[in-house]
Amino acid sequence: MGDWIRERNFSSLSMRDLLDAREAYHVHLANLDNVFATAIGRYLIRDEDPDAKSADKAAPRGSSGPRTLYNSRVQKWSWPCVLVFVDTWQDRAAFSAKPEAMVPQYLYLPDGRVIPTCVVYAESSPRSEDSQLDTVFPTSLLGGGFPALQMVQGRRRMSTMGCLVTDGDQVYVLTNRHVTGEAGREAFTVVGDARQRVGISIGRDLGKVPFPEAYPGWPGSRQMLNLDAGLIRIDDVTRWTAQVYGIGEIGPIIDLHVDTFDLDLIDKDVRAYGAAGGLLKGRIQAFFFRYRSVGGIDYVSDFLIGARRGETSVGTRPGDSGTLWFLEPDEGTALPRGERAPRLRPFAMQWGGQALTAPGAELSGTFALATCLSTISRELDVEVIADWNVGHPETWGAVGHFKVGALACDLVEDEWLRELFMLNQRNIGYDDVSLQRGLGPHPRTEFVPLADVADFVWRSIRRADDNNHFADIDEVAESGEFEGKSLLELTKDQPEKVHPDIWNAFYESIGANKRGALPFRAWQIFDEMTELAADGRITEFVCAAGLLAHYIGDACQPLHVSKLHHGSSEVEADVHSAYETAMLNQFTDELIAALAETRATWTGPEIRCRTGHDAAVATVELMRRTVERLPPERVIEVFNESAGRNRTKKMWQALGEDTVKCIFDGSLTLARIWEGAWKAGRSGRRNPRLPQEAESQEALMALYLDNNFLLSSKLQVLTEREGRLVTIAT
Repeated sequence: MGDWIRERNFSSLSMRDLLDAREAYHVHLANLDNVFATAIGRYLIRDEDPDAKSADKAAPRGSSGPRTLYNSRVQKWSWPCVLVFVDTWQDRAAFSAKPEAMVPQYLYLPDGRVIPTCVVYAESSPRSEDSQLDTVFPTSLLGGGFPALQMVQGRRRMSTMGCLVTDGDQVYVLTNRHVTGEAGREAFTVVGDARQRVGISIGRDLGKVPFPEAYPGWPGSRQMLNLDAGLIRIDDVTRWTAQVYGIGEIGPIIDLHVDTFDLDLIDKDVRAYGAAGGLLKGRIQAFFFRYRSVGGIDYVSDFLIGARRGETSVGTRPGDSGTLWFLEPDEGTALPRGERAPRLRPFAMQWGGQALTAPGAELSGTFALATCLSTISRELDVEVIADWNVGHPETWGAVGHFKVGALACDLVEDEWLRELFMLNQRNIGYDDVSLQRGLGPHPRTEFVPLADVADFVWRSIRRADDNNHFADIDEVAESGEFEGKSLLELTKDQPEKVHPDIWNAFYESIGANKRGALPFRAWQIFDEMTELAADGRITEFVCAAGLLAHYIGDACQPLHVSKLHHGSSEVEADVHSAYETAMLNQFTDELIAALAETRATWTGPEIRCRTGHDAAVATVELMRRTVERLPPERVIEVFNESAGRNRTKKMWQALGEDTVKCIFDGSLTLARIWEGAWKAGRSGRRNPRLPQEAESQEALMALYLDNNFLLSSKLQVLTEREGRLVTIAT
């Protein structure tokens, strides 16, 4: 942009100037055969243009070949302009016979204003409309970023829940109108692999509105703005958090209207978390993108969000509609974060996507279309909630399991073995700093630390593993040979009663088809680890040890080893997630500090395991100490007494000290089982050479995705032969 045009002060053009020009030239641009969309933004300078590096070098327009979204970018010296998207690119010479068919370089207004255009070569291509859910959303508090599901005419519709909002009376979750639908339609989400109802649509929604109604005083008489927003009234607000999954706590909404909409937002980095696409990263490409024109009316979207520099796609997929987009701080600016989650500010809600290609360059990417969140808030007369049940790291329910696994690595007594486990600590769990800062979600396609594979991965691909996560040792038989006894009483001072045949007989006497097999999972894995140690197969040994951490973590949680795991009534159904997930997640800092103090003063029993049966007995005794130290009835009582605001804080104050002791006990028991399996397998032989680095996550992931590795079995098909657990025919 050299001296040949500098006398025009385009840098001072305002949003109103650009909108006036597009409105004045609406008919002209709409009648050009190759124009399929327009928007307003800043001039895109091609990477090969002379002024790509400096504003001082002249760059005669139309002399450098096609400009696409993939070979050009906004520079600090880019002018405000009207962006014109064409599906056919022609050099200026090609218009010599028909110059009126060329997109004007400048748009001249009657009052003397001159507005530059920027022509972009692109093609709009169809996107798949099939939504797919790849992220495993763990059992925990619900929030923005979770999927919203509804059945309409026999077909599943999926979007992403945006955030919590309130009208001052009730609390709703905000998502897209095309999913909420008519009043009374039920809405569901997916937690783990289970569909759960979250509420119903109230029929309060927004569709398309005339542009001047959304932005009073701005021109747009032939434009309709797509808002596409609706509300779902929540059944139980105590199950929700204002945090957005994959994002964390949210900051104040960015209030955009005719007085605050600013071209400086163009090219800013933004992010979102979609239920289908996961973490989405992009940049604001343009404002008021005209994506369709029918019957003389233009349909526009507030934002066109494109890929970041060096990328070709935002990565959004069908099912991401409804997700909130957040503005990121400028590069080099410290994130406005506390000790846990960054508080990014939301500015828009996605309602759709657009696939745009660069013809001839074999480049194609998806772009997000989004609506200004402040407009939605104003038109629906609701406020975004940012402070309900917040303060949770983004592990969402895994803190306990990851901490048990990571701490156990440091509690191993054997020096060589401790070095091996500390080398792999981040393959098994997370270190304290990571837990305190908060962690992102775990898509199925990415490595999950081993201590929570059983929840994040196996619950969806190994149905037989469900029974390995619990054992209701307080269930009392009412008749038969075990009348008046529970497994807790049956096994007290009688380790021989920890036997699959006896437990199957007990479950048979109470008519239980779902039989908790938690101690026998420890027996199974101990046997496998012994063989792996004997063969010197360190990768497999580490993988098996890390996977075992999950089950021992379950054994030291009182609600995993009791018939009262979900309370005794519908009102108490959420006690499990409130205690094991919400409470631990909110008080991660306090948990870590208290565990360090407990380690220094621990006086628990001596634990030694030489066989798989010893490991099962050690697990049962851990379960016994857990329910004696922290009876499930007490957890439920505190849960009920703490109803309302600050429930998790009240629960931590009442239960935190004993919870810490349970977790430390579980970590220590796990470490001793690991040591016992290694020593039994090596049987006095020298240890192999210690690896120089941690086992590769690719190798570990391949193992846990193999259904034959540590085969999961129901208790009904297990028995004991010569000290080992074996599978029998059903």
